[in-house]
Amino acid sequence: MHRDGVTRDATELDHGGPALDSPPAAAGVARRSLIPEINRRRVLQLGAVGLLGASLGRPAWAWAQTSGATGVDAALAEPETIRSANGFLRVELEVAETSLTVGGRPAVMLTYNGTVPGPTIRVRPGDRLQVRLTNRLAVPTNLHTHGLHVSPAGNGDNTFVHVHPGESFDYEYQLPDDHPPGPFWYHPHEHHLVADQIWSGLYGGIVVEDLEEVPVSRDRVLVISDTTLDASGHPQQVSDKERMMGREGQLILVDGQLRPTLTARPGERERWRIVNACTSRYLRLRLDGQRLDLLATDIGRLPEPRRVEEIVLFPSSRADVLVSAVPGVSALEGLAISRMRSREGGAPSGAPGALATFQVSGSPVPALPPVPPYPEHPDLRGAQPAARRQLVLAMGEGGSRGTDDGAAHGTGESGVFASIDGRPFDPDRTDQVVHLGTVEEWTIRNHSGMNHPFHLHVWPMQHISTDGRAVGPIVYLDVVDVPAGGEVTVRIPFEDFAGRTVYHCHINDHEDGGMMGVVEARAG
Repeated sequence: MHRDGVTRDATELDHGGPALDSPPAAAGVARRSLIPEINRRRVLQLGAVGLLGASLGRPAWAWAQTSGATGVDAALAEPETIRSANGFLRVELEVAETSLTVGGRPAVMLTYNGTVPGPTIRVRPGDRLQVRLTNRLAVPTNLHTHGLHVSPAGNGDNTFVHVHPGESFDYEYQLPDDHPPGPFWYHPHEHHLVADQIWSGLYGGIVVEDLEEVPVSRDRVLVISDTTLDASGHPQQVSDKERMMGREGQLILVDGQLRPTLTARPGERERWRIVNACTSRYLRLRLDGQRLDLLATDIGRLPEPRRVEEIVLFPSSRADVLVSAVPGVSALEGLAISRMRSREGGAPSGAPGALATFQVSGSPVPALPPVPPYPEHPDLRGAQPAARRQLVLAMGEGGSRGTDDGAAHGTGESGVFASIDGRPFDPDRTDQVVHLGTVEEWTIRNHSGMNHPFHLHVWPMQHISTDGRAVGPIVYLDVVDVPAGGEVTVRIPFEDFAGRTVYHCHINDHEDGGMMGVVEARAG
């Protein structure tokens, strides 16, 4: 589903266009108007398949490229990697509809730079990252750097920017010198279109490198996603019920491939940076016959690796894992897990089965040095919160409340009504005002019958308790799972960055349906 893996450094990325370190052009880029100049009903009709023929007077096929075929069970081909150099990286991402191969059959997907996933971006703490996003679709899009602790203002990680058809926008992110290492990712955040655009192929990995190297034989980025293709090879449009439940695709892809094969030699220690880029799917992963040691979940690096038997990833969460290769053939298995749990228990959803094959053979390699310890994150349980807030997640059928102005009621063509604190998302309303330099305690309550992965942009959260049960070790996350009928308490250090951003359910259909709010951090 992508070109052969290529690594390029920042010096090879200047294509002679306008300098990305100049201020972003104001022309054609609107902020804080939901989807201006385009009829909302038409946008939602076009959202899933992106496009056919509406933009700039040209058919979408004018931009179509053909990627090399990638069959089922083929050797893993990781996405292109682009690395920073000398504290700087400039990247150009073009969003377009592309013809390629998915699971051995022709498909038409939305892509970054013609591939699914898009290129992997590798940076270091303290780096300056510039991204020019060019939109070749018939509908608006934008960019969110999920999990990065960077400014949400201006041309930073600003979810209120809209990049309209045929336009470009220059994003710039300054990573703090002490930014935690680990796997992150990027994806669109255009309200009402997030689920359809991710479902159609718009996602890619980000890696923040360690300041002190972790000794490994190989470092892989595994982006797991899902979709369903219709008879024409386009991502299938889904029903209102599927949006309500959170869609799950028939094809579960690893780096855009169906059941790829990974190979290693006995004794090798591989680092797998696993990203759950599925629109709604929870992942419960095992690799029986191999040793797994967890380095981090989301932004929460552990002081030392912890042996695990399986890994659970909520939609949008990540795991940083060491795999110590043992001779034999193992399957990276997706096991059954329920998104509909209640306190009385519930039937799990079906098991996805084998997602990839890990083949270990050949002569053994010498043992690697131990992994250096990592400083423990600060424990906020002893802090005095500046405020304690309660947020309530709820949802229900919204068809009777839908209007042509879906922004007003969190509904529209999707037929989903979802809310936080009884109000669906309004980008012009600020729901929470916080102050920089403080710690707050938030309790997120779930009044619905299914789990909701709660995501806060910019600031990581220390997980304190679930349903009143305290979390033992210090755990920092940017996504916490709120069980059906239950609650989760977190503490949040509001540090470094002033500005407005959002918090929301990361079942993307629920986010599009209105389960999102706005938080503004103010100095003083």
